[in-house]
Amino acid sequence: MRLSRIAVPMNQLVQNAKQWIDRNQRRFGMITSIDGSQLVCVMLDPANGTAELWETKLERNSYKAITNQLPQAHWNERVLFDMFGIVPEGHPRLKHILLHEQYDPSLFPLRRTALPVQSQIDRKFNFLEVKGEGVYEIPVGPIHAGVIEPAHFRFSCLGETILNLEIKMGWVHRGVEKRLTEVPWRKARYVAEATASDTAVANALAHAIAIESLFGAELPARAETLRTLALEIERLAMHAIDVGGMANDVGFLGVFHNLSRLRGYALGMAQALSGNRFMRAFIMPGGTREFDNARTEKIKTLVKNMREEIKPILDVFEDNQTAKQRFSVASVSKSLATEFNLVGVSARACGIEYDCRRHFKHGLYPQMAPPIVVRAQGDILARTRVRVAEIYSSMNLIEKLINEIPAGKTTINLPDTLPADEISLGIVEAFRGELLHLIVTDEDGNIARYAIKDPSANNWTAISIAIRNNLIADFPLANKSLGLSYSGNDL
Repeated sequence: MRLSRIAVPMNQLVQNAKQWIDRNQRRFGMITSIDGSQLVCVMLDPANGTAELWETKLERNSYKAITNQLPQAHWNERVLFDMFGIVPEGHPRLKHILLHEQYDPSLFPLRRTALPVQSQIDRKFNFLEVKGEGVYEIPVGPIHAGVIEPAHFRFSCLGETILNLEIKMGWVHRGVEKRLTEVPWRKARYVAEATASDTAVANALAHAIAIESLFGAELPARAETLRTLALEIERLAMHAIDVGGMANDVGFLGVFHNLSRLRGYALGMAQALSGNRFMRAFIMPGGTREFDNARTEKIKTLVKNMREEIKPILDVFEDNQTAKQRFSVASVSKSLATEFNLVGVSARACGIEYDCRRHFKHGLYPQMAPPIVVRAQGDILARTRVRVAEIYSSMNLIEKLINEIPAGKTTINLPDTLPADEISLGIVEAFRGELLHLIVTDEDGNIARYAIKDPSANNWTAISIAIRNNLIADFPLANKSLGLSYSGNDL
């Protein structure tokens, strides 16, 4: 969708944001800057399927932190600190999140205006120290024994009980947002979809929507149907392997290996739809690659077989008393989930009925959006059950769409030059939750700012909340149940 800049005085920004959020179903999207001389807030209105961009000019490279009144802004404000040298004064836990000790203290990679006051920011990461008799620390990572991305977890424990967990990210920071302002816009889709490799479809779609919105382009029904199919196939594949990972962590190797095998059916659907198993380069601004209708029978067979084979496996796993007992830990309350703006499965497992497919235009949504699946407990079991329910809803939608692919074109032509001085936003429900791609063009039609908000940016706080006062042995389960992305955060 195309956005207009709405000027909001700095002293009214927090008050207006809180009032906006307190209204029915309104949400904080993200806070960032365009060139370092202003703050811009993306505010979402799911009830109307719209968004607004609020802008406030900065007279200096600091402002009164929003986090103290709006905790969900805390992650964004730390990114502002790193990328633009903008200091949120009074932030309760201000420390670097992407650029740590190895970076030059005067490096602010996304800032394009001179700092009003030349400053160097200490890049030391100070962990919260928990003191008391018997309290000890366990440092884990950034390199892990398993094949996962790097992050450092610092546990403060009393016996086997975790009192506090602090996470240090940034180990795979790649400068994605900056690179997206440097490549020609027709090539930018390859960078955008590589933001997180397991979310290639969702990132490609959010990017395409943002570009198309700049032109006010309307896509053929065939392209929108194919995009929706691709997104649901990606969701199906990732939910299947995430539930399998949960089984692996509690020793149900038969369930794990079978779900790993059955994920192959979803990857086979992806291959039949797009020509490759991760559907890279399938979605592009203006539509999708060509699709041969002869391949629909392949997809129909695969989803039918997957449904038949996955149900008894999931039934056994869900009904197992050992799994239920092990999973009934690491809960997040609905109030904290709301306060920290959790999204996706993590939010719906806490009773929050929010799914971008029900609210914002992307693909055939919201017209084809499935019912929202929620659970109230907010624990590992609730998150697992939400994923299982969404496996079935994705298969239902794939079966419906594959029989209703309309004829016609899959692409439209877009002009070579982007419109000047425009702002657009792509909103997609990725398998992890709400994904945002924000594009700002300059007076020459070049991309001046490209900002991505991965769902994990909302949800990393949840693991620290969920694991507190639980056992060390519960951490792998809690971490897997949230299914967070490291590279999606370390842009």
